[in-house]
Amino acid sequence: MALLTPQAVSRTGLTPTYSAAAASTTVPCGERIWLHVKNTNGSSMTVTLTSTAVTLGQATVDVVVTVPATTGDKMIGPIAPGLFAGAVDGACAITYSSTTSVTVAALRI
Repeated sequence: MALLTPQAVSRTGLTPTYSAAAASTTVPCGERIWLHVKNTNGSSMTVTLTSTAVTLGQATVDVVVTVPATTGDKMIGPIAPGLFAGAVDGACAITYSSTTSVTVAALRI
């Protein structure tokens, strides 16, 4: 899995750099970490953030976000450690139903 490095949003502005989505990626967890996903494909797609949290002995559900076709654009977050931190690396595991014409940036506000 490729690790997305969050880019810091600043008062002077940020022009984010987007990467082509891979089948699976990780991003560091944090209350100020967000994903920006863009989809220019002719079909909608989904982004799944794997939940690692347990409530009352029950695993919580993954977060699944649908990104619309053609001009789809979604901000997803925050990537809260209490919901998404992996046991080994503390990062959130992310999968994409399609990677064709999909770009993503991790942002820190």
